[in-house]
Amino acid sequence: MEGFLSVDAVGTVLPVHPPPTVTAPPDDHAPTTDSPRPTARRGKPARLETGLGWLLLLPSVVVFALFVFWPLGRTLYLSVHGNDLFGAPSVYVGAEHYREMLSAEFGKVLATTGLFTLLSVVPAVLGALFVVLLLEARIRGVRVLRTAFALPFAFSVATASVVFAVIYNPAIGVANGVLGSFGIDRVNWLTDPSIALPAVCAATVWMNFGYNVLVLSAGVAAISPEVVEAARLDGATGWRLASRITVPLLSPQLFFLVVVSTIHALQSFGQIHILTKGGPDQATTTLVYSIYEKAFAFGSSDFGSASAQAVVLLIVMLGCTAVQFGILERRVHYR
Repeated sequence: MEGFLSVDAVGTVLPVHPPPTVTAPPDDHAPTTDSPRPTARRGKPARLETGLGWLLLLPSVVVFALFVFWPLGRTLYLSVHGNDLFGAPSVYVGAEHYREMLSAEFGKVLATTGLFTLLSVVPAVLGALFVVLLLEARIRGVRVLRTAFALPFAFSVATASVVFAVIYNPAIGVANGVLGSFGIDRVNWLTDPSIALPAVCAATVWMNFGYNVLVLSAGVAAISPEVVEAARLDGATGWRLASRITVPLLSPQLFFLVVVSTIHALQSFGQIHILTKGGPDQATTTLVYSIYEKAFAFGSSDFGSASAQAVVLLIVMLGCTAVQFGILERRVHYR
């Protein structure tokens, strides 16, 4: 019993209790042997969440596979194969179709495509910007003018092309009627090789004008009135206000329109087919229309050459977009 008894001052033997055991407070973060690890506890829900994510993505993946990846792969396959009279791929020809494009004729097609893109994109974007800046002036009937300038957006490519075919008619067209009132001789808008491409570009500008006006008008409406009022108080009016405040704040919309309009111009087909059919003397034959002629026009079924040109068109679009993002995006001021 030693260690558990003691003697007091008068000799009485008293029991001695052992000191209480001090235990540390429980640590909530310390792992215990009877509870599963956090990773094991969350493993099954994480797998279910990943599976649900892939399930939700499945419709989009199927659509992209059917309408993007499969056509792209098929185009690459056809571009390196010859074909029979019915267009079916026959023998492997490697880069033969690409070497055929190293010719003056295809160079002219590329030059026409570049000129068509330039004459369609720049006037449409700058013209829409000029109109939107004018419409910001406080004048009567500005809503009617905005509706009128945005009206071309409601016309389809086919409808607008037929309208311009009537306008460009050398005998009864409005264009020659206006020129005749000023004593100017009739112009063969769609049959003169030197005028056909600008005429088609003018029709394309009109078709895209309404959409550009709508986008830029929305951008102007999003500009903070406090910023404009502060600039006016500092003495900025007219051209100075437009160039220093409005246009920089519209740079995201302008950049978007330049990129989208360039891609749209490179893919333009309807107005060329309805107005000129690539003529006269291939003056309006762009890369897209050349693909159509190789693959379908006049009973042709040269799908190999057409697919090779389609690959070149894809490379051209990717190159133009990369250059625009590399150069123009640096001047964009995101608010």
